[in-house]
Amino acid sequence: MFIIHLAVTAALAGLIWTIQIVHYPLFKEVGNKEFILYHQRHMDSISWLVGPLMLAELASAGLLLFLGERSVLFLSSLAALGLIWASTALIQIPLHQLLTSGHDPRAIDRLVRTNWWRTAAWTLRGACLVLHLIQKFS
Repeated sequence: MFIIHLAVTAALAGLIWTIQIVHYPLFKEVGNKEFILYHQRHMDSISWLVGPLMLAELASAGLLLFLGERSVLFLSSLAALGLIWASTALIQIPLHQLLTSGHDPRAIDRLVRTNWWRTAAWTLRGACLVLHLIQKFS
């Protein structure tokens, strides 16, 4: 189960870096007229990938916790997971809802700026889980 959890977290870490470095900055390059359709297509396309992965990550973390996983590195990764979910619910989703109305450079800047927290948290989660795996086998 731990390997599955690590694989899902690694996939999400790679995905968030792609979104942070490529997708979100490109929002500013889309013209006002095309933005609503572009943003909607982004949301439709990315949601089917991010949603199931985030749910799988949460479920596998919960299962590992239920099975007795209590290492400091794993628990630290759970704190980062909490930050990811809170940021997604309280910051990123409301900003995306705002952007459904049209191109808003300030909202895009805030989306890029605040998404660094999720990018860092997923990167930290991946590092914690890899280190935990190394500890288990050394």
